[in-house]
Amino acid sequence: MIEANIDPWTGEVRPFPKMAPADIEAALAASAAAFPAWSALSLDERAAHLRRIAATLRTRREDLALTMTAEMGKLRREALAEIEKSASACEYYADNAARYLQEQAIGTEAARSYVRYEPIGCVLAIMPWNFPVWQVFRFLAPGLMAGNVALLKHATNVPACADAIAEVLAEAGLPAGVFGVLHINNQQAAGVIGDPRVQAVTLTGSERAGRSVAATAGSHLKKCVLELGGSDPFIVLDDADLEKTVPVAVASRFGNAGQTCIAAKRFIVTPGIADRFVRAFCEAAGQLQVGDPNDGATTLAPMARADLRDELHRQVMASVAQGARVLLGGQPGQGDTSYPATILDAVAPGMLAWDEELFGPVASILRVADEAEAVRVANATRFGLGASVWTTDAHRGERLARRIQAGACFVNSLVKSDVRLPFGGTKASGFGRELAEHGIHEFTNIKTVYVA
Repeated sequence: MIEANIDPWTGEVRPFPKMAPADIEAALAASAAAFPAWSALSLDERAAHLRRIAATLRTRREDLALTMTAEMGKLRREALAEIEKSASACEYYADNAARYLQEQAIGTEAARSYVRYEPIGCVLAIMPWNFPVWQVFRFLAPGLMAGNVALLKHATNVPACADAIAEVLAEAGLPAGVFGVLHINNQQAAGVIGDPRVQAVTLTGSERAGRSVAATAGSHLKKCVLELGGSDPFIVLDDADLEKTVPVAVASRFGNAGQTCIAAKRFIVTPGIADRFVRAFCEAAGQLQVGDPNDGATTLAPMARADLRDELHRQVMASVAQGARVLLGGQPGQGDTSYPATILDAVAPGMLAWDEELFGPVASILRVADEAEAVRVANATRFGLGASVWTTDAHRGERLARRIQAGACFVNSLVKSDVRLPFGGTKASGFGRELAEHGIHEFTNIKTVYVA
């Protein structure tokens, strides 16, 4: 089987081989064989491996960045930042896993009892293309430190990224079988989820993919963590400082070409500031330059695939037909997968730009009467991943943040994944948590020991 990978900017087609059933079986067998020895290592020994992986990531960062840019169009500087973030995550868990995994004593009458966090075995990760290195290390660093082994089914348009990660781990001295790559399709992935040698699955991807993986995992009684889509609100209250708010609005919506689950997508603005914010937002976004993602002058990357660009444009045109107004952009590029920075105003209920996630460089302006309606509109979505509130009154912002239904709400700050903070969503944005202490516990056996 051959999978064609297409460079989003140049259009270069690179054929890529897929795995035969015998190769899948070999990867599963290697993973099962590696688990006993890996899980028996001390935390200090695992931490030493993680630190070597971090160092190797930094040594290989230029080649890795080129691969990421060629496969999914990421700006070179964004790719380099993603590699550094991944290396830092390895170091963070190397430094903190012993604290997170230490036995916890519990007083129960005269008996001695405590809780242990034990590894469970092989975790299958089904990962997306938009952050092809960070998304992998977001699950891998805590998983390895917990004593688990891992198999990766990466998105089909970033196969070289998957292999490059495997090369980094091997170069860093990770034992064979502790990490493996599966170049497989969705049907084959369902078979791997059901294999008794796989104990759990983690997915970052679309809502549709999440429903499918959850159903398959549930039918086999396998634990799963799902991080799915988002339609994150960016609430701008009347007293917001626009000099601080607008640059973050641009970064949050148009970074990574808008292809980020936790990107701000719905800009909810109150009357006293709406017109000023929209003018400033359009002016700043209009300065973004589409171009070669390897060119330092480019500030807006192409989208990862032509079909994603075409679907985004369909959503924009449907919303315009329903009454939305294009204030900026709205026309796809020619000869590549780029889409300009686009801002839609007068977005209302029933429009696709209101009801659906727009996974690309398109911002929706939702005008509301006051902060109470801002919260109601923010929560009027089936998603619940991230949110932000902008105001010069931090107490006011925190009060609103507590009322927003999301896995995270940031006040006067860009919504981001931070290895120190638990990450995940609610409602149709999924369940379970990655990162921080919560992330390392997700794929452990939380075991009670009671000694009378």
